[in-house]
Amino acid sequence: MDGAWDAKLCALYGEDRLSKQRQRYAGLVGTFAAQFGGETAPMLFSAPGRTELAGNHTDHQNGRVLAGAVTLDAVAAASFSAAPVITLCSQGYAPVRIPICDLSVHPEEKNTTAALLRGIAAAFQKRGAKLRGADICLTSDVLAGSGLSSSACFEVLTGCVFNELFFEGACSPQEIARIGQYAENVYFGKPSGLMDQMACAVGGCVAIDFENPATPQVEPMAFSPERHGYALVIVDSGADHADLTEEYAAIPQEMALAASVFGQTVLRGIGADSLFAQADEVRRTAGDRGFLRALHFVKENERVLDMAKALKQDDMAGFLRQAAASGHSSWELLQNIYSSRFPQHQAVAVALASAACALNGEGTVRVHGGGFAGTIQAYVPAAKLSAFVSFMEHTLFPGCCHILGIRQAGCLRVL
Repeated sequence: MDGAWDAKLCALYGEDRLSKQRQRYAGLVGTFAAQFGGETAPMLFSAPGRTELAGNHTDHQNGRVLAGAVTLDAVAAASFSAAPVITLCSQGYAPVRIPICDLSVHPEEKNTTAALLRGIAAAFQKRGAKLRGADICLTSDVLAGSGLSSSACFEVLTGCVFNELFFEGACSPQEIARIGQYAENVYFGKPSGLMDQMACAVGGCVAIDFENPATPQVEPMAFSPERHGYALVIVDSGADHADLTEEYAAIPQEMALAASVFGQTVLRGIGADSLFAQADEVRRTAGDRGFLRALHFVKENERVLDMAKALKQDDMAGFLRQAAASGHSSWELLQNIYSSRFPQHQAVAVALASAACALNGEGTVRVHGGGFAGTIQAYVPAAKLSAFVSFMEHTLFPGCCHILGIRQAGCLRVL
């Protein structure tokens, strides 16, 4: 790579990370040439991971969320190919090949990269994109299974590539996010909401209101924990998401059962007073856990407004109080800290309890993302950061802490 690329890489990653990112992109281009030949210089793309700031399991109920793109991303090199096949080579994985003549759902591909790639291609074809053969080489530093949405990041990055190659950039970032959700829901088989893809696609810190999920309202927010003397730390609990699809799916299913008592398919628009007025019926229909999860949604959906207001008023103390309340609600009402099927495995609970002890009343900590496994989110006073990391790595394992920033750019063609 020559110096002409430096300005764009600096704008995206900062001067302090220029050398590392220059090497990273040069390595990606070299890998692409080794895999597919070097006759044509590939286009280069990036999409960030995301962190959920508030709105734990609210998006699939047409609720509100706060989320931010993070300073970890997936990058891709891509170019056209002569064969009518989309080929994806992802670092550390076997190549995936999708013939563009067959973009139907393949049930045997559920929960695979091939399913996502095929679903994204199908979504672009339905929108009128002229598909042709393409070669894609991808690498990512978004931690898999971390709650930083490595899957949504992949979907959005692939959508960004297809948008440029096949659709002349006609799709907005919001539409690319919806394409990713479609592929995940219909082809991959996971009933996810839209928050992850939207945050990765749009970038920065955003408040998103999914009251109308077809056209969610996205409001940029200013968010800089560092300016208030805090580090945003994502802590890996050491547990993964294997065999937890049923646990994740049960949350929207039980919330939908609770909503059905009110003649609705989702909980948006149902208040706490109404929920308690119909408590007996909700408990009969959705079960006690379903009632508690519905109550979590009602409270969390309002809490997002309070946290957005705190950010607008530059009230970090108020923001942290509400973040702590969000964490308590997820543990006590939503109950997504550990699997009820495997109560002997409570890695996220151990991580939360350990972080609370390490913070000792300063900052705050909450579950991060979908829960059950994966990561927690901590706001750590800068003066305690080194001690916090040491404590957590001693309690859990070396390398479990990841200090992140908020990235302003969403998915984009870099070069």
